[in-house]
Amino acid sequence: MSEIKRGVNFYSYQQAQFFKELDLEGQIREVSENLYGADGIEINESIKGYPHPSNEFVDKWFSWVEKYKVEPVMMDCYIDVLRFRDHVMTYHECAERLIDDIHLAKRLGIKKVKTNASAPFQVIIEALPLAERLDIEIGKEIHNPIPLDGKYVREIVEYVDKTGTKHLGIVPDLGIYQFQPSVVELESLIRHGASRISTEILAEACLEKRENRGPFSQFDLSLVSAGNVRVYFHNFIKIGEVKPYFKEAFEAIVALTKSRIKEPTEMDYEVVFQGLLYSHTKPEDICQLIPYIIAVHGKFFHMTEILGMTGEYEDKAVDYDGPIACLKKAGYKGYINSEYEGQRHSQDLPFDQLADEVDQVRKHHKMLKRLIEA
Repeated sequence: MSEIKRGVNFYSYQQAQFFKELDLEGQIREVSENLYGADGIEINESIKGYPHPSNEFVDKWFSWVEKYKVEPVMMDCYIDVLRFRDHVMTYHECAERLIDDIHLAKRLGIKKVKTNASAPFQVIIEALPLAERLDIEIGKEIHNPIPLDGKYVREIVEYVDKTGTKHLGIVPDLGIYQFQPSVVELESLIRHGASRISTEILAEACLEKRENRGPFSQFDLSLVSAGNVRVYFHNFIKIGEVKPYFKEAFEAIVALTKSRIKEPTEMDYEVVFQGLLYSHTKPEDICQLIPYIIAVHGKFFHMTEILGMTGEYEDKAVDYDGPIACLKKAGYKGYINSEYEGQRHSQDLPFDQLADEVDQVRKHHKMLKRLIEA
């Protein structure tokens, strides 16, 4: 039987936390009692008093970990480069922020920290000596549209191989295996003014890309995080400015949209643009990186019941079967931590129509358990 373990990134419960439906203890309890044997927790925004929580909080944290028999797998580190009013943070200032987070992780008994996908390599390397002294692993998230065979992964692999450090690696986000837009995302875009024909264009283009053909198959935007790609595309649509790296891809989006829609709106462009955010990653790419993986993010957007399989679920937008089969075959023994992001696509709706994060994560773990134990 596979030794892959299951956990939850508490990013998944951000909405429930905001509306005070689940406090931190409630989130830990939910993982412990309702996720079919999962025990891993990944913490981020839930730390009261961050970045310097009180001793009282730290004592409560350890009491919850013991009470609910959970494993603190990882702490997420975010570098807000606009923290200061008078300047964008320098690499050194970013490294100091990461160093503070490493100290905090040690204080909380957490042995792994994750940086976001856009964290510069130089920042991570500056913080690495402290991580090595405190026996903390730093993992860089590999997030759509970044592939597993691209620059961001290669520079980490090469550094690890060269130095032999045991405290640096990657955190693949299984969102890199998203191959089509989620239905909740499309519905949100339509509510905000996109036409249904734009969603049809996107669906067709995504299918072609998965078969390595069509307008999206030729572009690789793997050197930039998804959030930044969105910003650059918005600027291109609004004012026509574009960096050379994006020019051909953005122009192709405009041309494709105009070829099917007589007078496309900004939202129509936005819909078709989503196809650029899906990487070309293949399931087998993850197998070759097992020695460098410190944890895996189980990104998902919307769980639905599988036709003909009552009580079993899938995310129709993300390939889970392929990468999990590869992880099992390669002998991966770490955690896959659920990371639900579908709630962001319903937050314009009335309260009683908001996504149910707790239910979605439970269904996701039903799927993970099925695939891991198959």
